[in-house]
Amino acid sequence: MNRMEASTRSPQDTVRQIEGITESTIIRYFDTLNTENYQTCANLFATDGVMYPPFEEGILGREAIATFLQREAQGMKLEPERGISQVVENGDLEVQVVGKVQTPLFGVNVSWFFLLNSQQKIATTKIKLLASPQELLSLKR
Repeated sequence: MNRMEASTRSPQDTVRQIEGITESTIIRYFDTLNTENYQTCANLFATDGVMYPPFEEGILGREAIATFLQREAQGMKLEPERGISQVVENGDLEVQVVGKVQTPLFGVNVSWFFLLNSQQKIATTKIKLLASPQELLSLKR
């Protein structure tokens, strides 16, 4: 973290811990989004990493992810609560985190599914809204 990043963080914006999760990449993902440091968040992804946000096609690559986050994640507050992780056959790590996202307009329960490669980079993340069909319809643009 550089000095500029450190000076813009406030204690309530950082995720100190997520119950059941110790992987620093996952904790930094939430920290960088909460501090609106989108390029740093995108750099947590593998070069060919993919983000699958709700209601969107997969977003491939760091620059595309950073651009998407800059456009869509402004003002969001992510509140991860707990998670689980397990190593899969090829040695990659699957991580699932549940929590909430608060936007300027609404709050919603969310589940994040991450796949970390052997370099601890995010190969994929899938973000799913945990809401009723009626709630989802009211959120969709």
